[in-house]
Amino acid sequence: MPSPRVVIIGAGIVGSNLADELTSRGWTDVTVLDKGPIPLTGGSTSHAPGLVFQTNSSKTMTEFAAYTAAKLSTLSRPGCSAFNAVGGLEIATSERRLAELKRRHGWATAWGVESRLVDPAEAKALHPLIDEDLVLGGLHLPGDGLASAVLAVELLRERAQERGARLVGGVRVTGIERAGGRVTGVRTGDDVIPADLVVSAAGFWGPALGELIGMRVPLVPMAHQYVRTTPVRELAELADGVALGGSHIIGGGNTAALPILRHQDAGLYFRQHGESLGIGSYDHRPIAVGYDELPAVEGKDMDEHSMPSRLDFTPEDFEQAFKATKQLLPALEDAAIADAFNGIFSFTPDGGSLVGESPEVRGFFIAEAVWVTHSAGVAKAVAELLVDGQSATDLHELDVARFEEIQMQDEYVLETSKQSFVEVYDIKHPLEPRQSPRGLRVSPFHARQRELGGYFLEAAGWERPQWYEANRGLLDTLPSDWQPPARDDWSAQFDSPIAAAEAHATRTNVAMYDMTALKRLEVFGPGALGLLQRLTTGQIDKSVGSVTYTLMLTEAGGIRSDLTVARISEDLFQVGANGGQDLDYLTREAAGQTAANPQEWVQVRDTTGGTCCLGVWGPRARDLVQPLAAADLSNGGLKYFRAVSTTIAGIPVRVMRLSYVGELGWEIYTSAEYGQRLWDALWSAGSTFGLIAAGRSAFNSLRLEKGYRSWGTDMTTEHTPAEAGLDFAVRPAKGDFAGRPALEATAGTTPRRRLRCLTVDDGASMVLGKEPVYLDGTAAGYVTSAAFGHSVGKPVAYAWLPGHVEAGDTVEIEYFGTRIAATVQTEPLIDPEMAKIRA
Repeated sequence: MPSPRVVIIGAGIVGSNLADELTSRGWTDVTVLDKGPIPLTGGSTSHAPGLVFQTNSSKTMTEFAAYTAAKLSTLSRPGCSAFNAVGGLEIATSERRLAELKRRHGWATAWGVESRLVDPAEAKALHPLIDEDLVLGGLHLPGDGLASAVLAVELLRERAQERGARLVGGVRVTGIERAGGRVTGVRTGDDVIPADLVVSAAGFWGPALGELIGMRVPLVPMAHQYVRTTPVRELAELADGVALGGSHIIGGGNTAALPILRHQDAGLYFRQHGESLGIGSYDHRPIAVGYDELPAVEGKDMDEHSMPSRLDFTPEDFEQAFKATKQLLPALEDAAIADAFNGIFSFTPDGGSLVGESPEVRGFFIAEAVWVTHSAGVAKAVAELLVDGQSATDLHELDVARFEEIQMQDEYVLETSKQSFVEVYDIKHPLEPRQSPRGLRVSPFHARQRELGGYFLEAAGWERPQWYEANRGLLDTLPSDWQPPARDDWSAQFDSPIAAAEAHATRTNVAMYDMTALKRLEVFGPGALGLLQRLTTGQIDKSVGSVTYTLMLTEAGGIRSDLTVARISEDLFQVGANGGQDLDYLTREAAGQTAANPQEWVQVRDTTGGTCCLGVWGPRARDLVQPLAAADLSNGGLKYFRAVSTTIAGIPVRVMRLSYVGELGWEIYTSAEYGQRLWDALWSAGSTFGLIAAGRSAFNSLRLEKGYRSWGTDMTTEHTPAEAGLDFAVRPAKGDFAGRPALEATAGTTPRRRLRCLTVDDGASMVLGKEPVYLDGTAAGYVTSAAFGHSVGKPVAYAWLPGHVEAGDTVEIEYFGTRIAATVQTEPLIDPEMAKIRA
């Protein structure tokens, strides 16, 4: 079978890597186009400083950086290499940053990257130019290094061409041809290059390419300052005799012996260029750049000093950065600026890359906002996506479908992308919300929540109450064994002891939770059942009113998502999903099914914004809700995992007997227009029961005690149901479903890893997630979710550990450099007999 016709738009470091990855997999009909000359195309690759640093809070991005370093190190020609493994050194000049380096060391350890914490003397030995007296400590990664991006592009081009690919420069893309909703070719002036697949790897030109098919690409070109100093005597001595690779940037000086140095406290990084030092600064105002502001340089007029992505330097923005540089590196006191520019890079609303297929045109993919650091790794993942239908590395953090509609608007993208620039080196708490824009998406209960002193965090634009100040007085009534522990300063951020009172009320009385922010879809039509049966692991063909917890899998058997599916009528299903990726996937599959068999048409509709949901849970939930409801909500009248359409206080609702906190109760859905009235009716009736409103902090604690997983945090496409402890959600007897052959191939084998429940032995030390877990003194896994278990009186964490680990085994969790003893537990910790939830 001939390989598909692939056109890649953009011959920078991502596009060239993708051509190499595709041709290495046997796809030879690959054409790479760029409007600039190759290899110096004039995009971000052409001026990139070439830093490849692996430390990242994201496991995915860490793996991509490690792959990039490994792959580029194989690219060389006589006398030069595309990668120079000089190592990386991050230094701290404040106690807060020193603590952050310990956290970053934990990430590296969790993701399998070699790193070590060093004292000031060791930091000085690694980078002799620093003022040791200013440094409190450092983090050294020997596998980090410098990429010569332009040389890499040239070597990748040569290799891809040898396998049959075509790389053509000086070609401007003017249109994307399509028919029947699929891409058919790429127009370049009067010519059309036929294509079955098109990948835009155009960097900051990505939004312009997206406009050709009506696809929003949430990316902003931003200027970032880079300087090369005049020769420095100490560097000249170090560079003497060194002939290693580096970065073809600002001409010459492409030798380096010193490690990459990052001074995040001042928003600075440094790399050696022979006798000179390169200085990159994020310590300046965010400078968004429009296409009309880029230099009009093309073809033969382009060189490393003159290109579309290189803007004039603004020295006033560099004054403070240069002062901070000379303080840290006294050897540069007399150095001057030899060359400098404001280089264009791509920034997105959350600082992440953008990968995925256009929802408008099948076969049109993007791979944008990818820096040299992760370039080869992202290209490998995209190649796997195209060739195999899925990436071996989970991509949900990069998927362009992760953004909601409001987050794709120009105003939002511009403001938040500027914020991403400012926060590149900031120390960010995992719960820390953005400060602006806020109030974009609020539930109908928002006014009432504010009256109760709700403390709101933000996710996907939604305002979500974390706890309520109105409940502070309940702390005085808590039993002694429910008193919240003292927390360290880090884990105490964005949390409150009030969560203990809210958890106690839920376990002992009744509480009301706003569940509106969770994605809700309706799948309907004569083909709705067939679609859901085909795409999920559970038995969906059950009676009207049934509710099913189920999984969607990749073809490799990884968990694409977990869903709650309620059968409302014969051809109508309400689906509780995890986000935009689920909507995108189900919509695509529905369109394909409808096109193949119009008699079995099916549609998917996002109902989240027009509806709302309250979770009413606790042992007295039935006492509160039943008198208001027209339907019989007794245990016999509405069993666990059943749904009914009824009224509550005269308000039309859908009631589902589900509980994500492990207590008796229901999820109650209604139209957004009735939301406040529903809240008021329940609140008024609950006054005699001591009803409270409770927030996400208590919710997370309760769900971990019950062992409920959170997709994207506890498990991803990289994990199978057996590994994640979700075998119960797989019903092989139902027949075929996506991913079933992969599950059958491993049936009966012991999982090599499992998601396990841990409790912290001292009953107080908190962890938050992504910390490494040690088994017999060796790093063996990492924490996914964690919270203080108020019901069990100790911190609870879930972690990926080797498959042979069993309940009762002891492990250690590293938290900011300190090992904390923990024990593997049988789960769930609360109500394993399910007596409470089925009462």
